[in-house]
Amino acid sequence: MPPKVVVIMPAYNAARTLERTYRDLPHDVIDHVILVDDVSQDETVEIAQRLGLHVVVHIQNRGYGGNQKTCYVEALKADADVVVMLHPDYQYDSRLVPDLIKPIVEDRADMMLGSRLLTPGGARAGGMPTWKYAANRFLTIVENLVLGLRLSEAHTGFRAYRRRMLETIPFLLNSDNFVFDTQIIAQAIAFGFRVGEIAVPTRYFSEASSVNFRRSVVYGLSTLQVMLRFALNRIGVLRADEFRLTLRQVISRYHAAEIIGDAGAPPHSPEPPPS
Repeated sequence: MPPKVVVIMPAYNAARTLERTYRDLPHDVIDHVILVDDVSQDETVEIAQRLGLHVVVHIQNRGYGGNQKTCYVEALKADADVVVMLHPDYQYDSRLVPDLIKPIVEDRADMMLGSRLLTPGGARAGGMPTWKYAANRFLTIVENLVLGLRLSEAHTGFRAYRRRMLETIPFLLNSDNFVFDTQIIAQAIAFGFRVGEIAVPTRYFSEASSVNFRRSVVYGLSTLQVMLRFALNRIGVLRADEFRLTLRQVISRYHAAEIIGDAGAPPHSPEPPPS
């Protein structure tokens, strides 16, 4: 039986690009699409509803990371076997979902990233600003050194996850800001999950979302802080809950059955993640 594939879209003011992103999805391999709206000031919600998406609207803005937390909880509640996170800003080629999830379906990876830097000509050919490209490369090199990875890019809005990984890592402890993306990769490594990547073309244009320079600086510094916490936790100098506790240990037992499934078991202390 094929796995149930759920696409989640963390959305904020995506009215101009949402429909194009959705239309490009390979609907023959996707079972469900969930859009979580973070108090958009445009017609994002109305367009999503017209398209027939499962729409969740935050009562107040929770930030990019807070949006993803809702996305993953909703995907787990929907019994997803594979969860694809896709920005609805039309930057990424959503037609490549089958290629992105293939290593997970074939049990060769637990988390997959769509890299803009692996494509011919790299992200610069797609229009990525030079300063953003340089920052991306620097941060990815640092993350590779600390996490023991060989990624070409760790900062992408096109990702896929195996259900077991999302049921394990305590993603609800992560930041509500953009550094959430870095934390979830570090958690994957802390808990022994496999991370891979494929090449994905990107598009930069006026309607696509983008993080300004000031917020990018804050994001870069936050990413370095995550790497420091990961390293200190690994050598035992710091006990960082986000790299030690499981999702079951950080959510209410009254919600665990709906989110994780077999919540009838009594609370327990799992084996520590591999060092």
